[in-house]
Amino acid sequence: MSLRHKVGAMTDQAPEVESGIPGKSTSASRTTLSHIMTHSDTNLLGTVHGGVIMKLVDDAAGAVAGRHSGGPAVTASMDEMVFLEPVRVGDLVHVKAQVNWTGRTSMEVGVRVLAERWNESTPATQVGSAYLVFAAVDADGKPRRVPPVVPETDRDRRRYQEAQIRRTHRLARRREIRELRERRTAEGYED
Repeated sequence: MSLRHKVGAMTDQAPEVESGIPGKSTSASRTTLSHIMTHSDTNLLGTVHGGVIMKLVDDAAGAVAGRHSGGPAVTASMDEMVFLEPVRVGDLVHVKAQVNWTGRTSMEVGVRVLAERWNESTPATQVGSAYLVFAAVDADGKPRRVPPVVPETDRDRRRYQEAQIRRTHRLARRREIRELRERRTAEGYED
């Protein structure tokens, strides 16, 4: 079966509830973090530093992962961070996050970043987005099971399916890189 067929078959499935842990709806842990940008957040170009936005993204995603899993969760990876528009001093930034997908001990959290002028009544504009993977951990830092996420809307189901595709690609990329490194080592190359 080709990768495309495996992904297609996998994304048609509903979230598994084999762990015996009751599922949680996407809305149960969804959150919005809001922050006004100040001069201390700027880069040399006078706009808000991307690292400041990334920290807000990680904070909001971490809160969602902890809420969904019912305890500590650590950032395992950031698949993608896209900056669509610059953020300026005086912008009120809203970071909206939700769990898109869950595995046995990990979760993908999707994040949208919106900005609006603090003193204007114009609608917020999307300025960025990101996908992060979190691992739930116990008090000793060991992985622990997470409740399955239960998508509630068509949009949530689409996000769940897209997250499964990203996971499949992430695992395939990791496997291919490992195999390439093993081949290079076997051929006598030192990296």
